Amino acid sequence: MNDVTTPPLRLTQFSHGGGCGCKIAPALLQQIIAKTGFGMIPKDLMVGNETADDAAVWRINADQAIIATTDFFMPIVDDPFDFGAIAATNAISDVYAMGGTPLFALALVGMPVDKLPVDAIKQVLGGGEAVCAKAGIPIVGGHSIDSVEPIYGLVVIGLVDPAHVKRNAGARPGDKLVLGKPLGVGIYSAALKKGKLPEAGYKTLLASTTQLNTPGISFAPMPGVHALTDVTGFGLLGHLHGVCRASRVGARIDFSRVPLHPGVLALASAGLVTGASARNWAAVSNEVSLSGAIGEFERAVLTDPQTSGGLLVACAPEATKDVFAVFEREGFDRAAVIGDFVSGPSTIAVQ
Repeated sequence: MNDVTTPPLRLTQFSHGGGCGCKIAPALLQQIIAKTGFGMIPKDLMVGNETADDAAVWRINADQAIIATTDFFMPIVDDPFDFGAIAATNAISDVYAMGGTPLFALALVGMPVDKLPVDAIKQVLGGGEAVCAKAGIPIVGGHSIDSVEPIYGLVVIGLVDPAHVKRNAGARPGDKLVLGKPLGVGIYSAALKKGKLPEAGYKTLLASTTQLNTPGISFAPMPGVHALTDVTGFGLLGHLHGVCRASRVGARIDFSRVPLHPGVLALASAGLVTGASARNWAAVSNEVSLSGAIGEFERAVLTDPQTSGGLLVACAPEATKDVFAVFEREGFDRAAVIGDFVSGPSTIAVQ
């Protein structure tokens, strides 16, 4: 009698996309939401969907405002616990990106219960719970469904002083552009799905995507921080263009100063990029000029969809030292000034 070896479970085999690369393409999303809304803006709604910001903010009183956000996606990695941890970190990030402190979360769970072992599903939830514990918040409930693809994420509620809300609007000409984490998570995930990501690369991916963007809390009361967002599914260029458009300024990027995860350009040159990268470029190509030094692979990095990516900070030049002090204190040793904001149209120049 022959022994039959059961192949190892791979969460990514159940999903057509992974992480924030699952997002609907920017152009299609604009068509879908172009005329949605209920025609009125309550006076206490401080931040809605007018600039496609990271979360909604509702003023409760003179000293407190509630932040509400949600994020969920299909697996970016195969390990169930790691998938849950990455998804939770990514969801909580939107509260930090508004300058807020998270209070509690609700779990969003969709699993193919006829295909995934119960233990694997429990591990996904366990990963999310571990990250929430690290953030100091409980998961107080949620909702689950039986779905074709594995889906996990959170609704996250946070708190912020209304006077200290940070938005993706507010960048000023002359501001420095600071990126909190290296780029390349999407490229790493593409390599992982094809079995071509080295073990060291996986460790880097996991460390980056599970690092909570806690500096956002300290950035909130800093007057020199004029705008804040995080880089996720639309890539650096997509989210930076959102800041430029909301702030009515332009931006310049020095590619040589953009931090990258190890080996990212080599992986991109081997064709290990996500389909979302091309969609992200199509969405911003008319608003971005690339110097001759920026080739196909550099462009793929700039549009690479980041899952649980870094904070993107617009700050006054004199505030840069304090911004880096916060990043260093919170354990972000690859934060870098990658460019600046300029007056003029909401375009981006990369050199």
